[in-house]
This record gives sequence, structure tokens and C-alpha cells, in this order.
Amino acid sequence: MAGHSDRKVYFEYVPIGPQIKVSAIDSVTKAEVSIIAPRSAMRKDMETLALRKLKRALERLEAK
Repeated sequence: MAGHSDRKVYFEYVPIGPQIKVSAIDSVTKAEVSIIAPRSAMRKDMETLALRKLKRALERLEAK
């Protein structure tokens, strides 16, 4: 995720029954990843997990 000082990550939360789908979206590449977590999970933990997954996806895109 290097090279863009104006890069932002947006998080979207969608409740699905007893779970919540958390999507992380990169503002520069528009890459999006999602995780599913229990609704009882802490928001910070869900965001951390989704952000790590997004960083891995962006690393794979940059490696191509």
C-alpha cells in the first residue's frame, strides 16, 4: 500500500443474521475484500482483520 499519500480505506458493515460482513475498500485501486465475523466481535478487531486481508490483496496486485 505504498506510493499514495492520499490513500484511504473505507469499511462497510452489513449485518447477516448473527454475523456481520465487514468489507474493506481501498480508495486508490478500488480493491475490496470482505470478512465475516460474529456480531459480538469488537469493531476494532474486525477492522484490523479486514485491513490485513486488504493489504495482502494489494501486495498480490502489486507483484503482478
